[in-house]
Amino acid sequence: MQPSPLNIWSFQDSLTRRLAVWSAFSILAGAWMTWGLPLTQDEPTLRILYNPFVEYWRGMGIQFLVWGGIDLAIALFGAVGTQKRKAKRTPEELTSTQPAERANLAKILWINTGLDILYVTGGIALTLTLGASDAFWQGSGRGIIIQGGFLFFFDLFHALKLR
Repeated sequence: MQPSPLNIWSFQDSLTRRLAVWSAFSILAGAWMTWGLPLTQDEPTLRILYNPFVEYWRGMGIQFLVWGGIDLAIALFGAVGTQKRKAKRTPEELTSTQPAERANLAKILWINTGLDILYVTGGIALTLTLGASDAFWQGSGRGIIIQGGFLFFFDLFHALKLR
C-alpha cells in the first residue's frame, strides 16, 4: 500500500500556520522580556540605572519582537499568496500544478535554510564582539541565535518533507 501523495496546498497552509504560531510566541515572549521582567531584585522602578540583567533580557526581547513580527508578515504573505494562487485555478489545475508548486516551495525553503545559517553565524559574531562587553548586545546576539536556530530547523524540516 503506497502512502497518498502530499497535497502541496494543504502543506503550505500548515506551514504558514506553524510559522504564525511561532511568531505569536516570539512576539509574546519578546514583549515579556522587554517590558514584563522585574527590573531589579530590590527596586523594580529604577529603570534609569544600568542593570546588566535587564539589558541582557531587553536585548533578547527586542530580537524576539522583531523576528516575530517579520515571521508573522511572512506567514501572512504566504497564506494570502497561496489562497490567491488556489483561487485562480480549476480543480484539475490544482492537481496538475502541484509538482511546480512543490518545487518552488522546496527551493524557497532550501534558500531560507542557508540564510538561517548566516543568521546564527551573525548572532554568534555579535555575541563574541559587541556582546563581550555589553549585556544588551549579548542578549541581542543570543536572541538572533535562538530565532535563526529555530528557523533553520523549521525550514530544514519542511524542505525535507518535500523530498
